[in-house]
Amino acid sequence: MADGIAHAALAYDGDRAVAWAEYGSPEELPNIQHRKEYVATAERLPDYRVTCILVERGFRGQGLAAIALRGAVELIAQAGGGLVEGYPHDTGGVRKKNSSFIYNGTRTMYEREGFSYDRPKGQGNCVMVREVAPATRD
Repeated sequence: MADGIAHAALAYDGDRAVAWAEYGSPEELPNIQHRKEYVATAERLPDYRVTCILVERGFRGQGLAAIALRGAVELIAQAGGGLVEGYPHDTGGVRKKNSSFIYNGTRTMYEREGFSYDRPKGQGNCVMVREVAPATRD
């Protein structure tokens, strides 16, 4: 990100972006939370990371985080696909945590979007993975 390179899938309400999912390669997004635990358990680096999903306060609880994640996956497919990692909060299927602290969605949301659990990441987060095929061009 130091080079000013950023990728995000945006969800709009009219002309206003109200949700987004940041994604990029490990080189573009090297600084992830709990990096020490992550590196200790990683077998290989992904082609892409989804590092942050944010939904504006007044728009939470409407499924926009999943829409933003889906948009990031679609953009990754258009860019050639590959192994994608996300780092959601693992709430154990129970939504007890305040949504303002869930900056990357939940494990359940990632599972609904086709991601599989890979391993724990530390302090309530986990690593989810999905192989994304390249988009077909018509």
